[in-house]
Amino acid sequence: MKPREICERVQWMGAVDWNRRLFDSLIPLPDGTSYNAYFVQGSDKTALLDTVDPAMQEVLFRHLANVERIDYLVSHHAEQDHSGSIPFVLQRYGEARVVCTPKARTLLMEHLGLPDDRILTVEDGETLSLGDKTLRFLHTPWVHWPETMVSYLPEDRVLFSCDLFGSHLATSQLYAGRDPAVYEAAKRYYAEIMMPFRKMIQNHLKKLRELEFDWIAPSHGPIYDQPDWIVSAYEDWASDRVANQAVIAYISMHGSTEAMVNYLLDALAERGVRVQKFELSAVDIGKLAMALVDAATLVIGTPTVHGGPHPNVFSATHLANALRPKLRYAAIIGSYGWGTKAVEQISSLIPNLKVEVLGTVLCKGLPQAETFSALDDLAAAIAERHAAL
Repeated sequence: MKPREICERVQWMGAVDWNRRLFDSLIPLPDGTSYNAYFVQGSDKTALLDTVDPAMQEVLFRHLANVERIDYLVSHHAEQDHSGSIPFVLQRYGEARVVCTPKARTLLMEHLGLPDDRILTVEDGETLSLGDKTLRFLHTPWVHWPETMVSYLPEDRVLFSCDLFGSHLATSQLYAGRDPAVYEAAKRYYAEIMMPFRKMIQNHLKKLRELEFDWIAPSHGPIYDQPDWIVSAYEDWASDRVANQAVIAYISMHGSTEAMVNYLLDALAERGVRVQKFELSAVDIGKLAMALVDAATLVIGTPTVHGGPHPNVFSATHLANALRPKLRYAAIIGSYGWGTKAVEQISSLIPNLKVEVLGTVLCKGLPQAETFSALDDLAAAIAERHAAL
């Protein structure tokens, strides 16, 4: 697509990647993504805000074909999908200087080999005049690296938010409106990338609420032309509030764990608890991460493999620990053939989850009446805790 105007002399100059299906060799991209760069032309100076993934730098250069001069190249975040094309832009525009936080300076030199004399650092709250337009920089560390910042253009009331409020979504639409597809993509993005830093995000949201903006222009996905919609969503996702919802993540080898999971799901549903079930042999980890954003309880179900949890369960438990969702409760259920250390090993994998473990239910071989009775007791305990939320 061609450059697109957001407001007078402020343009989107990004690249839509319709075909990418995996990010960081980890995160599924079922709907592609975009790498958003923005060009601001003041009366005296110009600024390019971020670049694109190096794989699509030719798209950016087509957008810049009629741009004779770039004075400042703002790097909100040093990761390659934002800053990877900076060396090529600096080569073409010899007068351009990179603007970033002091922490980003070192990272840009280390990751991209940028020369020190081409970098200008800015402090939190510092401004940069382009003539009749001004960029104000606000440090937002751990969104989602330690060096990140956002830019605010007060004259046009635009917040350039980098990864904050982003969504991995390829679309021909410049603006998000209140599209449910954008909401889902943004929640997936929050869950996979931002959730581990929700306490810091709470503070950043308070600071950003002090600004007046009509647009939020993130680094991935469409621009928010109704910005309160996404800010309010983030305030909810990052809050300490949890829903009357349980997530069951499990795998079964010979049917025993599957039978236990299905029984527990029915028992929870009968007691008014919403349940989301994820079979881990073919799970979309983004869907699992989204479910963990709001859930109060995580139930892990596993058979025993060589004395411990199934490797897929091991991986999913490690992921949940890394994402640090605001869970309140956890439980472990599963089966074994002759002996197991699954409970002890799973428990050791979740030090970041400050949860109350409501119980463990294990059975040897096929589940019998006493197993189902124990699952009823577990469902009652979960429902009781949820009722008090």
